[in-house]
Amino acid sequence: MAEAAVHSTGEDKDKPDSVVLTRREGAVCTVLMHLPDTLNSFTSELRAGLAAALEEAARDRSVRAIVLGGSGRFFSAGANLKRGTVDAGSIGDILIREYKPMFDAIVQAPQPVIAAVQGGAAGIGMSLAMACDLVVMEENAFLLSPFTNIGLIPDGGSTWTLVQAIGHRAAFEFAAGGDRMPAARARELNLANRLAPPGEALAAAESWAAELAKKAPLALAATKRLMRKAGTQSYDELFLAEAEAQEKCGNSADAAEGVAAFLEKRPPSFTGE
Repeated sequence: MAEAAVHSTGEDKDKPDSVVLTRREGAVCTVLMHLPDTLNSFTSELRAGLAAALEEAARDRSVRAIVLGGSGRFFSAGANLKRGTVDAGSIGDILIREYKPMFDAIVQAPQPVIAAVQGGAAGIGMSLAMACDLVVMEENAFLLSPFTNIGLIPDGGSTWTLVQAIGHRAAFEFAAGGDRMPAARARELNLANRLAPPGEALAAAESWAAELAKKAPLALAATKRLMRKAGTQSYDELFLAEAEAQEKCGNSADAAEGVAAFLEKRPPSFTGE
């Protein structure tokens, strides 16, 4: 796989101080947080670099699926509490100005984004994983929402994503309790879609992404967009939105190719047109 620093010139050369790495394998782009010595805890540089890398991948029409992971033994430990207070006096501004672009890039990307969680995803690192469309966790990994243990509230949009995923009671139990949720329990609650053996989450996520990358890009993007709206729109509103999206997809070259491939009993070759 070709691997490059987030702002590389396309020569696939890593910079020793890169905090975000990207690599391409076919139509799959993998984005890795790269601060392993601090368990990929967020710094201002990491927040900016991750947002930029995700936005760049989302804009690239040759990218059909995105994998988000972390270097080393941990997905992300969230905010770096060793710095002392949690950005006292400015945490709200930092959440909106520096964190939200990362989350927006995931939600607004037309491609599916798969989180590959090894070790653990804690705090806003957990929120980042939960913002992804799909989640692969290693069997010995965990999720942690420790906010109430340190006098804070769940952030990174997790008060919305958790409730949407598992309902108020289960989400509140997890958020209020501040305890680790093992991967098996996360899978049981559908916070994780798939489990992988230790050390294999990233490979499993990339393999899954490669399969999704074979699907029709326009249809996949519309499906993601509509399902993201399901928590905020009524049945009637979504039914009408589906009809509009289906009209566009049905008139696409990809739809014609899909039908032809089905009738000819061959794999389709989608172009995103």
